[in-house]
Amino acid sequence: MGSMPVRSRFVEALKKSLRARGLTYAQLARRLGLSEPSVKRMFSRGSFTLARIEQILRVLELELYDIARLSRGHPAGPAALTPEQESVLARDERLLSVFWLVLNDRSFEEILQEFAIARAELTLAFARLARARLIDWGPRERARLAVPRDFQWRAGGAVKKAYGTRVMQEFLGGRFDAPGELLRFEARDLSADSVAVLRRKLERLIAEFNESAEVDSTLPGRRRTAFGLLVACRPWEFSVMIALKKRKPAGAQAEGSRSKPA
Repeated sequence: MGSMPVRSRFVEALKKSLRARGLTYAQLARRLGLSEPSVKRMFSRGSFTLARIEQILRVLELELYDIARLSRGHPAGPAALTPEQESVLARDERLLSVFWLVLNDRSFEEILQEFAIARAELTLAFARLARARLIDWGPRERARLAVPRDFQWRAGGAVKKAYGTRVMQEFLGGRFDAPGELLRFEARDLSADSVAVLRRKLERLIAEFNESAEVDSTLPGRRRTAFGLLVACRPWEFSVMIALKKRKPAGAQAEGSRSKPA
């Protein structure tokens, strides 16, 4: 995406925002007072006037800064925090919680209003995150991430060691029977080619999940819900199946090796 022209990235960001809001071209056209073909042409050609962009942003409840952020290029490969940054977060779960809220675009005032934390403690947490170069902290308590939004926790890193088991236990402890919840486990035999295709699809699903979160981060916190997605796949057999497998009689291997000519 980083190599795409700026106009193309801008149009793609608008399209993602439309999808995230559940709006079709026809619905957008009605709100803009245009025909659907006119809107389709506008998006296909990238021919937006400044006035039209402002109208579309009002419909989407977005600022120009939001679209600029959504349309920025991403570096190749997964990003990661430094070991030192992870250590700071791993040592203090309250600090990790505040960082997670900033990561999800909660403002200083929103955090104060919605969570049980005093202004003095939150101010100190923001200062510590800024010292660790995890956020940029400016006037009027405005904070922006100083690290890539799409970073991944290090495998075997301090945060996963400190919280990994607890997170998995809490996540899988639910019943998964409420609206919006789903838990399915499937186990089948697959070829190596099918496994490769499946993995690419799962990686795309994760990318779409993060893209949706990126677009929705422009909405007020009260219109968003913390949501977890678990994706996993690996070669696996149920223990009862392993017990069913035939095993060579004890000593068969040794006898076979003795029968070989020297």
